[in-house]
Amino acid sequence: MNTLNKVALVTGAGTGIGKACALALLENGYRVVLVGRRLELLEQVIAQSKASSDAALACQTDISNEEQVDNLFKKVKEQFGRLDVLFNNAGRGTPMMPFDEIPFKMWEATVGTNLTGTFLCSQRAFKMMREQSPQGGRIINNGSISAHAPRPFSAPYTSTKHAITGLTKSIALDGRPFNIACSQIDIGNAATEMSEPMAKGILQANGQIAAEDRMPVEEVARAVVHMSNLPLSSNILFMTIMATNMPLVGRG
Repeated sequence: MNTLNKVALVTGAGTGIGKACALALLENGYRVVLVGRRLELLEQVIAQSKASSDAALACQTDISNEEQVDNLFKKVKEQFGRLDVLFNNAGRGTPMMPFDEIPFKMWEATVGTNLTGTFLCSQRAFKMMREQSPQGGRIINNGSISAHAPRPFSAPYTSTKHAITGLTKSIALDGRPFNIACSQIDIGNAATEMSEPMAKGILQANGQIAAEDRMPVEEVARAVVHMSNLPLSSNILFMTIMATNMPLVGRG
């Protein structure tokens, strides 16, 4: 199946990495479902893409809410009839604070979006990919550099991203009989609004404040398109894409 007939769904598509990836997928001939909490931002991305009305669909969804996720995938099936690529990009961080001061509600909200939301979307996508004809598809999870090494005072975010690695491996294994591939892309310091504090100076493991290099977010989008375009007989199980000089290797 060529990309002109493929359908991709991107969560967190209104800003940052999700926006860049949704635009890149549209530019590469995919029909794209853009998912996020703020409908106006999703519609702005579609307008920026200049995609035809039948190529892009904006869906306001809280991915941590099971009922809303069910409604989302119902819309996808009604509009496009199938799903070929799911990019689980949506995520939230938490303010840096000492471990013993993290409010439970903050922990709960982070787990709800980063882990539960990824699980819910993956499970519904898996079911659709298993039942559709031709069978199969690809699920790509945004793991983050924090799936490998934490930043100081980031326990909720880091815990969810380590968990994404286990979820990725489980989906990759369980998807084999149904031609469903699962990948994880670990991104370090893409130049988005979320990473602006890193360019100005952020706390390091040794207690110092230091500015960190960033990379163009378009490089991440190219990587996601590359992963999406692979035949289902091949899979990039894990990819790390990062600003070359960011302090990951030797962090701490």
